[in-house]
Amino acid sequence: MTNYWKDFFRKNGTALGLFLLLSVAVWMLVMIILPQLYMLDFSFRANVPPPQWGTESHVYTLEHYKYLIYGNVNSTDAFNYIDLGVFGRTILASIFVTLIDVCLCYPVAYYLAHVARGGWGRLMVMSLIVPFWVNELLRAFSFKVMFGASGVINNALISLGILDQPYDFIRENVALYSGLSYAYILLMIFPIYNAIESLDKNQIEAARDLGSPWWRIHWRVVIPHAKPGITSGCTMVFMLTAGALAAPQILGGPSSLWFTQLVYKWFNNSANWARGSAYALVLLIACIIFVLLMMRFFKVRLGEIAR
Repeated sequence: MTNYWKDFFRKNGTALGLFLLLSVAVWMLVMIILPQLYMLDFSFRANVPPPQWGTESHVYTLEHYKYLIYGNVNSTDAFNYIDLGVFGRTILASIFVTLIDVCLCYPVAYYLAHVARGGWGRLMVMSLIVPFWVNELLRAFSFKVMFGASGVINNALISLGILDQPYDFIRENVALYSGLSYAYILLMIFPIYNAIESLDKNQIEAARDLGSPWWRIHWRVVIPHAKPGITSGCTMVFMLTAGALAAPQILGGPSSLWFTQLVYKWFNNSANWARGSAYALVLLIACIIFVLLMMRFFKVRLGEIAR
């Protein structure tokens, strides 16, 4: 560790090194640590009006976490099936979107890293980046136009005779999953691309010379080398998908309530910041558990993901 800091200050200089460390420390403290600690404290507080914050009535309680699990005390149900169901669907849907992005982005990342050359490779990168110059809300609305009852896809399928009447892509969450998969696709492609690009091509050529089929080359050579990039992409896509709000509100069907919408409801519509903090903290813990599981599944360390 001592050698690491010596190398760090030797490369950046004392002044710039101290500035970088101080900037990161202030950023972590002000933008991440303190807000999370404040939300943690708030999640255990009773819901009282702002003038009573810090008074004797602003006591610590577990009622908000109990509400998430058991619901209203006057409810006849054993558990809060609605909110727990929304939480479970959000986690499962986020995993599904992450898997879609892995399947879509791995071939593209490999092609960019080891096949595409010169202007063609630059054109592919620009084709990936330029659409994201458009605001996320506009992209979400464009997906709603595409998948709507009178949208481009339904009109094309009816014109080709594949469908007799419009298919409700919105109600079936096809538009939602497609929009979420596209919204964070760059966060999956580029970590995998960076990992695959560092792979020595001689290893692939050696595997081919030894008669390995293409699927074995990827399974035994490319994917093990790209594990840090795959893990990094999966964690970012999952966490952003689980925490998405705009896309579920615009593209979600009537039965596709997202857990972040419950958090938004408690914070804004119900003015119950304490319960909203408890719900948000539960989602945060679920995302952290997912990251740890991904690291264990791919057998990578945090430092490898951050490279």
